Amino acid sequence: MPQGVAVRSVEHMDVAVLAGVLSTGLFAMSYLPMLVKAARTKDLSSYSFGNLAITNVGNAVHSVYVFSLPLGPIWFLHGFYLVASVLMLTWFLRYRTARRPAETPAAAPRRVTS
Repeated sequence: MPQGVAVRSVEHMDVAVLAGVLSTGLFAMSYLPMLVKAARTKDLSSYSFGNLAITNVGNAVHSVYVFSLPLGPIWFLHGFYLVASVLMLTWFLRYRTARRPAETPAAAPRRVTS
């Protein structure tokens, strides 16, 4: 083995890998309240179909890159984003029809008398 080449071992975790593990946990924790609220209330009216669809397409394309990398924290973070974005899009499509207000008949126009 050439001189000066660092060998990574389980006992000595690389700072970059530790940062990846910590950031993965933090990003996942930041998404959980949104997912829990959406699942609990079934109210996704503040989300747009276009945004959720583009997020899913972007995640699918980004998967080509992420899964070409060696197994590491980025795989878990991206996997979490994949699942979360698919869930949000699925819930949006499923609950938007259930949450539409019942259509009420138009009120008869009032006659104005002077």
